[in-house]
Amino acid sequence: MANRVRRTPDEAKRLILEAAGRLLAAGGPAAVQVRAVAAEVGVSDAAVNHHFGTREQLLSALLRFGGTKLKSQLHAVLGALTKGPADPAELVRLLAALYADGYAELALALHQSGWRDTGSGMLDEIVDRLHAQAQADCAATGRTPPTREAIQLTVAALHQAVATEPLFGGEFRRSVGLDAAARDRMLDWWTETLRATVAGVSPR
Repeated sequence: MANRVRRTPDEAKRLILEAAGRLLAAGGPAAVQVRAVAAEVGVSDAAVNHHFGTREQLLSALLRFGGTKLKSQLHAVLGALTKGPADPAELVRLLAALYADGYAELALALHQSGWRDTGSGMLDEIVDRLHAQAQADCAATGRTPPTREAIQLTVAALHQAVATEPLFGGEFRRSVGLDAAARDRMLDWWTETLRATVAGVSPR
């Protein structure tokens, strides 16, 4: 008989969420079933339910897990750029990659079931960094720096766009005569839009 692997509750939860994330990326929210997650980890269905209660609670935890992972990645990117400016292209890339891995469908499914996210501030750190960068750059170039709210609004609009991209991006592009190949150009456009906001307004 194989020895039972003993894990701490936090380690077990992490392994379950990582397995759920792989299933989500491969097959969307419908693939994240308790039995499938349990099989992926090598535990019983009861073990998954013990840590998360219900499938709906597991999905909710998975969405928060994705947000935490994104925030950690952004923090690492900012930490690596202590001697240089933050690159909006990296923010766009990280956000787009997260939602392309099934988190857009998961967020929509949870929202439709009545779940509401009460958290906030996932992108506060990037807003603060871009605002500080804008203040410094504009002081050096004589431009009028953007307000923090202007950067907040731009980042929020960017976040909304990339979050809905896997769900509705193709339909929105077709509505103005763009084809599927325009997806990457749209991400490039968001990068340039964010850069333009940070650059401020030229003096008249």
